[in-house]
Amino acid sequence: MREIVLDTETTGLDPKSGHRIVEIGCVELVNHVATENRFWKYINPERNMPEEAFAVHGLSAEFLSDKPKFVDVAEEFMAFIGDAPLIIHNADFDMGFLNAELVAAGWPSLARDRAVDTVRMARRKFPGAPANLDALCRRFQIDNSDRELHGALKDARLLADVYLELIGGRQPDLELAGAGSEDSNTVDGTVQPRENRAPRPHAPSAEELEAHNAFLEKLTEPVWRA
Repeated sequence: MREIVLDTETTGLDPKSGHRIVEIGCVELVNHVATENRFWKYINPERNMPEEAFAVHGLSAEFLSDKPKFVDVAEEFMAFIGDAPLIIHNADFDMGFLNAELVAAGWPSLARDRAVDTVRMARRKFPGAPANLDALCRRFQIDNSDRELHGALKDARLLADVYLELIGGRQPDLELAGAGSEDSNTVDGTVQPRENRAPRPHAPSAEELEAHNAFLEKLTEPVWRA
């Protein structure tokens, strides 16, 4: 099973107000294990950088001025994600920006239901607790000490670790059996009747008793006798 953990950095909060993506970072998971396959691009937003956004990610308009435009990386991005589910922290935000950029570049928008929102997952699992990425890293003891500024690839890597913890840890399919009926078991999540078997014979045969007694005769004052 292939999944893509994705994060973006932007010039602001709303693509409808003219804000643009300035960085995309993606990490590939295969069977819930991160691979070395990744997609990471800085993107020229073709506009100024508001101070509020610069304070978040530290990417200036000058730094981004010689980077490719979204239209130039759209094909590579779409080929990388393929039809895999997208693991995103606050999916509505990133999907809104991605679809605005894709449509402007002449590509079809991404279906919202292919995104798995880890914010919603965290709020269901830990009601009332903070669900931001830093808080979840602290909860799961994931090292985010170098996250003074946001970065799309850095955050995607952290989110991959958080996501694996949210779905049950590094081995989500390894679950201990719960305390259930002694007369039933579970197969593929369905309770099945347990087969009753006749007790196995454990009494020694006459030949075994004879061999045991012969062995004991070789011992000095054995403490047990058959």
